[in-house]
Amino acid sequence: MAQIKSQMKRNKTNEKARQRNVAIRSRIATASKKVRLAVEAKDLEKAREALKLANKLIDKSVTSGVYTRNTAARKKSSLTKLVNALEK
Repeated sequence: MAQIKSQMKRNKTNEKARQRNVAIRSRIATASKKVRLAVEAKDLEKAREALKLANKLIDKSVTSGVYTRNTAARKKSSLTKLVNALEK
């Protein structure tokens, strides 16, 4: 356990950031799952809407520092490929 006041404060802020990051990652995972389920159901309109929401959440996660740009691009690309394959 930390004894130094500044380290105790740092531990608190780190925990808050960790909780926030877990919540953001969870929302992205849920949005990605909705895209995949819509693709499996062959519902193009629903898949497009879910993809739009997922992309928005992924972009926001980059600005808040949860994901790096390349990780976000990879996630967006894989979801987009699924939806585009459904269009053909």
